Amino acid sequence: MTGLFAGTFARGGAAAAVSDDAWFRALLEVEAALARAAATVGLVPATAADAVTAACADPAGLDLATVVARAADAGNPVPPLVRALQGAVGERDAVAVHVGATSQDVVDTALVLLARQAVAEVDADLAAAAEVCAALARRHRDDLVMGRTLMQQALPTTFGLKAATWLAGLDGARLRLAEVVASLPVQYGGAVGTLAASSGAGVAVREALAADLGLVAPAVPWSTVRLPVADLAGALGAAAGVVATVAVDVVLLAQTEVAEAAEVGEGRGGSSAMPHKRNPVAAISARACARRAPGLVATLLGAMEQEHERAAGAWHSEWPTLTDLLTTVGSAAAWLAESLRGLRPDVGRMADTVAAAGEGSLAGALAEALTPSLGQGAAHDAAAEATRHARDTGRSLAEVVATRTDVDVAAVLGAAVPDPGEAGAQVDAALAEHEQLVEGTP
Repeated sequence: MTGLFAGTFARGGAAAAVSDDAWFRALLEVEAALARAAATVGLVPATAADAVTAACADPAGLDLATVVARAADAGNPVPPLVRALQGAVGERDAVAVHVGATSQDVVDTALVLLARQAVAEVDADLAAAAEVCAALARRHRDDLVMGRTLMQQALPTTFGLKAATWLAGLDGARLRLAEVVASLPVQYGGAVGTLAASSGAGVAVREALAADLGLVAPAVPWSTVRLPVADLAGALGAAAGVVATVAVDVVLLAQTEVAEAAEVGEGRGGSSAMPHKRNPVAAISARACARRAPGLVATLLGAMEQEHERAAGAWHSEWPTLTDLLTTVGSAAAWLAESLRGLRPDVGRMADTVAAAGEGSLAGALAEALTPSLGQGAAHDAAAEATRHARDTGRSLAEVVATRTDVDVAAVLGAAVPDPGEAGAQVDAALAEHEQLVEGTP
């Protein structure tokens, strides 16, 4: 993406990994590897394969402007690219150009190579965000913060557990992406998948091509069974969802009325109309980028229905869609890492909020104290009624509880001390799993 919004929606390294230049490099990398694979199995002379490899390594010697101009008329960029390569290497060595392949073989394999590189960039930003979450979880392991459910205050938790939950999500997204990348296959089947133009050596060429590019060699082409693309889409969409969840937490914690955390960044977050404002721009931008992902994922999943041996349109729709998906998820991850690096939790403010919201714990303690005599359901109702009575009369719940004669008031008030349960142990477990991932033993 270029232009006015590139700074927001083409953030991080993924955008460059799927640029037009990157696409050309990937297409040429596939053609060069195919020439070498054909030479490996004896279909073409090694000298011809070397000439093709050299031509692919020097795009300046190719007429790529003509390739771009003719790509639309050809339906994809491969036919004009093949002609440019043949012209570059000369008639003798042209025998090693595009051996036994069809356009889809080259485009699909190039798409896989691009995705692998772009996902590596996405992973780097997800890893950076995860490291910050791990540091926050360690530092704030036992610092109380008000838990919120359905956007309402609930019971106390710890900021350490909140950060550890973010960490587990980011680590999980990384593992899913790594699994998908490890299974990415080469594409090589020829015109209709029969390898008829490979002189009986097609399977061997496919295996050599996969080995050269570090990809999986499938038993058959995946020309219209688009599971590799769908798997990429699903894993990228899930990563975007995790990023968005962390980012929205940051945005909500930074609300003026909450003020339990803030993004710190020089010269960022101002308003054109209100000089006093300090917006959490990085988290907001991460959400904006992540919001684009579900629609792109849906387009890729919708394109899975493909007819016969090559789809008329559905296959073509994948190229820009997956490119955009990689770009926007990469941008979201880059923004999130930036947001978290500048995140400053306000532990004092968090503690004050918990103290001011102690009535939830007190209501729970009252219900627990009444359960032996009333039963669980009736005890819950009685505690709820006491809470309503306190609210209606403008008194604190502690004052209402103090007037009761059916419970040990001191015990109930003592039990209402904020209790984060097993938050700390869960933080420790998440950090241990993270360390295993960092060490390469998930």
